[in-house]
Amino acid sequence: MKAPPERLGSFYLGSVYDPVEGKLTGEPVNYDARDLTTHAVCLGMTGSGKTGLCVCLLEEAAIDKVPAIIIDPKGDITNLLLHFQELKPDDFLEWVNLDDARRKGLSRDDYAVQVAETWRKGLEDWGIDGERIRLLDDSADFTIYTPGSNAGVPVNILSSLKAPSIGDSEALNDLITGTVNALLELAKIKADAIRSREGVLLSTIFNYYWKSKQDVTLERLINDIISPPFSRLGVFDVETFYPQRERQALALSLNALVASPSFSEWLIGEPLEIANIMYSDSGKPRHSVFYLAHLSEEERMFFVTLLLERVSTWMQSQSGTTSLRAVLYVDELFGFMPPVANPPSKTPFLRLLKQARAFGLGLVLVTQNPVDLDYKGLTNTGTWFIGKLQTERDKQRVLEGLSSAVDSKNVEMEDYGEIIGSLSSRVFLLHNVHSNGPIVFQTRWAMNYLRGPLTRTQVHSLMSTKKQANEVTREPTVKTLEKYHDSPPNIDTKIEQFYLAEAGDIEAEREFRREHPSAAVKSIKKVHSPMLLANFSVRYYDRGKRIDKQETSWAVTEIPEGVSSVDWSLMIRVEPSRLVSKPPVDSLFTDIPSSINTLDELEENRKRLNDFLYANSKLPIYVHKGLKLSQEQDESKKEFLARVNQAARERRDDEIDKLKSKYETKLDRIESKMRKLKDSLSGDEAEYEARKREEVLGIGETVVGILLGSRRTTGITTASRRRRMTTKAKQDIEETKKDIEALDKEFKELEKELQGQVDQITEKWSKSDEAIEEYNVTPRKSDVKVDDLRILWIPVHIFRYAEGGFTKEQNFTTNLS
Repeated sequence: MKAPPERLGSFYLGSVYDPVEGKLTGEPVNYDARDLTTHAVCLGMTGSGKTGLCVCLLEEAAIDKVPAIIIDPKGDITNLLLHFQELKPDDFLEWVNLDDARRKGLSRDDYAVQVAETWRKGLEDWGIDGERIRLLDDSADFTIYTPGSNAGVPVNILSSLKAPSIGDSEALNDLITGTVNALLELAKIKADAIRSREGVLLSTIFNYYWKSKQDVTLERLINDIISPPFSRLGVFDVETFYPQRERQALALSLNALVASPSFSEWLIGEPLEIANIMYSDSGKPRHSVFYLAHLSEEERMFFVTLLLERVSTWMQSQSGTTSLRAVLYVDELFGFMPPVANPPSKTPFLRLLKQARAFGLGLVLVTQNPVDLDYKGLTNTGTWFIGKLQTERDKQRVLEGLSSAVDSKNVEMEDYGEIIGSLSSRVFLLHNVHSNGPIVFQTRWAMNYLRGPLTRTQVHSLMSTKKQANEVTREPTVKTLEKYHDSPPNIDTKIEQFYLAEAGDIEAEREFRREHPSAAVKSIKKVHSPMLLANFSVRYYDRGKRIDKQETSWAVTEIPEGVSSVDWSLMIRVEPSRLVSKPPVDSLFTDIPSSINTLDELEENRKRLNDFLYANSKLPIYVHKGLKLSQEQDESKKEFLARVNQAARERRDDEIDKLKSKYETKLDRIESKMRKLKDSLSGDEAEYEARKREEVLGIGETVVGILLGSRRTTGITTASRRRRMTTKAKQDIEETKKDIEALDKEFKELEKELQGQVDQITEKWSKSDEAIEEYNVTPRKSDVKVDDLRILWIPVHIFRYAEGGFTKEQNFTTNLS
């Protein structure tokens, strides 16, 4: 069949299916993206085709540049990355299932040829070519995250303990409750965040720090369980409410978790920040698949709860919209939102189902077991995709849930039962509250190769390039270290000296072991080398753009040898919390270059830094003149790009709605005329048939009269008159048909004209990114201030080791950023 025209905001899912005839009607099924803001649930047994349907739905969302967060407990949705524009056998070779090949009696290469041909033919049958696959690949960035593993892109859960930017106390309490419940679940402590002593203590610790905008670390959390930063819990003192001996047991449970070697995989990788997960640094929407097949039940619950709470927090920071902003997809709902139990993930799920619509976040919940569903939570789910079910009991459970989600006054549930009972593979009943009634349809062919769950090895292969691109390169050694001293060298006492806290011993050794896993370390020296430390502030002010931002920074740069000037363009930012004034014990120090060890030399360089900052400092912001949007203060580029894309989507939808409303009046008027003409045509045709019968009867009477010898001419006259009336009735029919044809032509031309203008609007707003410009806010001279310069001692770890029969040395400089 022919695919429908490409329309953003309209998801091409398949074709209407006639269950009686058992065949496609050829009418495409296009699902309005905005309907997804009232959420969707997809049900079907194994083999029903629900994975294919949902992959098609996600493909359409990607083409529409709608970001998606995908929770994938089994690994099926990793197939989203298996789309190949040229559909060559070599593209499929690495991914085909060898067991499938063996069952067919084919070699791997031959089976890849067969699969490639099957996919090419399947897509061709649905009017999809390589160009649309290219559009899919270009429209979104696809990433597989593997929390607790480095097979894909790992996830650093420590970011979920950072203080959130939430002004609303209720939202903050929800986040704290969810985070604590997740931690207790991971530690296998069966306790409630609100009612149990463990939960109340942990929640109070999080509340203490997060309300004052301080981050929480696991180390701080464990220490604060033993010695809380507050003295009372409610009306009781801490000791009465929860004695230290018993708190010790909680601290040991969490510490055992943190101390586990496997837990280290949870502490590396990309932070769990939803803005980064939704959009890449360039502003490209991302489809982020969180692969959880390798995790235990407790680990899955822990991570999903953390993720949902962070999604909820992100969502509530967005503006309201009626257009689809993002998709949250859960491929297997089992255990996360059961009808009876209350696991940690259930509360944020129910909250999202109730609140997400207002923010344009659409949830898609998928399961093969109807018993997994909390029907009360799904009452407001606007779209139901129902596929083939395993038993009659499953069908009745689905009908029970569906009856609570639809208006029983307008829909006969018996009809649903009959339809569901007749479904075959890849055929679904679609109930959408935004449509006139249910339809049965067959899903189109997926553009991605549906090979089934990927293994961790295959995930690693897919993500290896992306992980390499995201790896942080180690900073180069400051300089070759030759002469060491037991203490910092003597310099002018008026020059302040600082030392880098958290010297990075563990990180340096971990990096060394990564590069030299089999090396025998003979010795490790930590030698401090000097750098120039500056503290400065720059104020950026632009009244028109509503920017008034002051940035205060600490930065270091290398001290040049000889008479060379300091190169301030090479300075690196450093966190002030890492600066201490007390020298470290048991460490060595190098000399300070003679080029910069007096106050006069420091003052000269301070002035140069001031001039450098005035000439080179700028606060780049992005503007979109067409939408009259500019990047807000403290808004990241990806957040601004997401806001532009959402505003463009809303403008597109609004303009199309207004256009359709304007054309609907004209189309309704034509349809009304056509209905009247068709009614008239029916009357004319009835009259014509009657006239023909009268004419035949009249001719018969005249012939009989002549045969009987009648000489009257009235019979002939009457026959002639009847003939004229029959002819006129036929002429009336022809004229009415011409009028109907003319109106039908006018109607189709108007529809074509409407679609042309819709396409123009879609094209215009699909390129909103191209209209974004950069605008630089620069400081006034008086708004640049530089304090006196200092010396900062940076630790360098020198590893002396044996490898391959040789003794070698390698330096690792502590990361400053």
